[in-house]
Amino acid sequence: MEFTKGHGTGNDFVILPDPDGALDLTPELVAAICDRRRGLGGDGVLRVVRAAKHADGAALAGEAEWFMDYWNSDGSFAEMCGNGARVFVRYLLETGLAVPAGDALPVATRAGVVRARVEGDAIAVEMRRPRLYGASAAALGGLTLPGTAVDVGNPHLVCPVPAGLDLTGLDLTRAPDVDPAVFPRGVNVEFTTAGAPVAGVDAHVLMRVHERGSAETLSCGTGACAVAAVALRDTDRETGTVAVDVPGGRLTVTVDEDSCWLSGPALLVATGTLTLPPSPA
Repeated sequence: MEFTKGHGTGNDFVILPDPDGALDLTPELVAAICDRRRGLGGDGVLRVVRAAKHADGAALAGEAEWFMDYWNSDGSFAEMCGNGARVFVRYLLETGLAVPAGDALPVATRAGVVRARVEGDAIAVEMRRPRLYGASAAALGGLTLPGTAVDVGNPHLVCPVPAGLDLTGLDLTRAPDVDPAVFPRGVNVEFTTAGAPVAGVDAHVLMRVHERGSAETLSCGTGACAVAAVALRDTDRETGTVAVDVPGGRLTVTVDEDSCWLSGPALLVATGTLTLPPSPA
């Protein structure tokens, strides 16, 4: 099968064109593709399929032609992926499958329709406004770090790192322990610390993330939105713009009265033909 590899601030994806939904994509196949030693490697798979041709997108076909069928690297589904949506839109535009319509290009996802626009070299996607809905905690290497639960179409737990503890020194090779009563389907956990002031934004935050279904990644778009919403709350703002620095680069998040815009680079870096792994005996 044909593939394209792309990334948004280091959050990398294998893109599979399947306009008519003919590909038999399974959790095992996705995991094999995303294997960084035996496959192509990636934080997830983006299948490019017409909304009308996919069971999860058919109800949205009247609003958006294309459905982003996103899979985590372990073969599980995710409701939404902000960086994935930006890379997905870059693919649609560069392959001529879509052109910006008016102010924005609509894309169907499992979390609903998101809109995207081109901002110079960046792609921005509009997602739902993050909803802060409670307090919880993550346990990591003997530490218990309090945090805020945030819904961005998928679940997040934003945990500020206490003063004196180095964000870069956290061991994220294992998933943090969280409360299954609060997060029955798992959660993306963001660890944050304040950054130096940046001109033109209301706050600056440094972030690392352990993503549900993908382990630590260099970036998480919906996680950046969750972190931005918490940063604004902590400075007594309901709206504003936040620079979020992740290991893979910088994302800019603007929270307004009704939605959240995530902006940053989205690049396509390779194309080729994928040889499918043999089926298990």
